[in-house]
Amino acid sequence: MAGINFKLIKNPLSKENPITVQVLGICSALAVTAKLQPAFVMALSVIVVVVFSNLIISLIRNTIPPRIRIIVQLVIVSLLVILVDQILKAFVYDVSKQLSVFVGLIITNCIVMGRLEAFAMNNKPFDSLLDGIGNGIGYAVILVTLGIIRELFGSGTLWGYNVIPQSFYDMGYQDNSLMIMPPMALILVGIIIWIQRARNKDLCEK
Repeated sequence: MAGINFKLIKNPLSKENPITVQVLGICSALAVTAKLQPAFVMALSVIVVVVFSNLIISLIRNTIPPRIRIIVQLVIVSLLVILVDQILKAFVYDVSKQLSVFVGLIITNCIVMGRLEAFAMNNKPFDSLLDGIGNGIGYAVILVTLGIIRELFGSGTLWGYNVIPQSFYDMGYQDNSLMIMPPMALILVGIIIWIQRARNKDLCEK
């Protein structure tokens, strides 16, 4: 489609990924990915916040006094986070309890604030919207990948459903409890970064 800069969506999925390349949003990647469901909900929440905050800030960027731009950004992000948090409590209360304070901490997520300061404050609304979508999905891909790996090998389930046959357990298979511990998330992120940089040599220069 003419006029759409697809690089704004494509680049954050690979060579500009917010977690594996920019090393942002690591805390939530470690904390909420022991299970797929909370990882997915957290990823979706961040997508919503970063997309709409990018769009809103870009729309009003020319009216924001430079001295208070960070305060304005925080207010808008805070309002969006509160809205998302209330929706989660209303429709997926159990998952909201699992995510605990981490939904509220989206306010300080470096990905959200970083995109507002680095992109939305200097670009048109549509491009800012695409940038938010790209970075949100790039973040989500890593969280969902970690959630799948950790839950599958740590609990033998996906989305709470048993996927490893009972016959495997009868033959001596055991779930790897290390997978559901926070250090394993950091190890997996490191492995993903290593694989990505091994396949893209130009990333090693960043």
